[in-house]
Amino acid sequence: MQTNELISYLDGLLKPWLVKDYAPNGLQVEGKSDIRTIVTAVTADQYAVDRAVELGADCLLVHHGYFWKSEPAVITGMKQRRLKALLSNDINLIGYHLPLDIHPKLGNNAQLGQMLGINNIRPLEAGNDTCLVLRGELEPSLSGDALTKLLEQQLGRSPLHIAAHSRPIKTVAWCTGGAQDYLDQVAAMGIDAFISGEVSERTYHSAVEQGTDYFSAGHHATERGGIKALGEHLASQFDVSVTFVDTPNPV
Repeated sequence: MQTNELISYLDGLLKPWLVKDYAPNGLQVEGKSDIRTIVTAVTADQYAVDRAVELGADCLLVHHGYFWKSEPAVITGMKQRRLKALLSNDINLIGYHLPLDIHPKLGNNAQLGQMLGINNIRPLEAGNDTCLVLRGELEPSLSGDALTKLLEQQLGRSPLHIAAHSRPIKTVAWCTGGAQDYLDQVAAMGIDAFISGEVSERTYHSAVEQGTDYFSAGHHATERGGIKALGEHLASQFDVSVTFVDTPNPV
């Protein structure tokens, strides 16, 4: 398929205009016009770029791309090496950040909810389909230790569990990636537990003092689901080969 056809399809599917983001969504680095082989990855790091080159990919499709608002504009060092490898091998770089987090079926949050078997999944803010945080219920309820084991089983990484109470966990909210600061909003709603990818020093105090268990399950680990699901969807819809590359990342 043509690059412009793929971008048009992904834009229609993920609707990037619905959210204000921190980086451009869509085509970030232009490569060849015909795409037959796609590599997907959580982040367009050097490992993923090198694997895309090795696999003869026409496109690297990621959740974390380039050109973030806070990063330096100069093309030096790590950024230069990544871009040089993409450009010299004529590989398209396509990235979708928040639009991939919030997609109701293929998104990171939706995929994590499915992995954990959470029921009655809905936005934390009722009626807000672009809300970054989801909520739902566990059936049956789980202890903190049991939810820790479930996360480890599904994500292949032992989460940090901040235990703030001893009651069974029935209601849960979650947001993949670096969303620990939504904890206060979740706690104010009386939800038993909040799951995200990262943790800060202040997270411990917020959890314990407000009585909401917190699970830091890994930024990378919680965001594999969306890009894998998106790649599988593309492979089912178009005559393209899709391979997921998983960079070793403990964070």
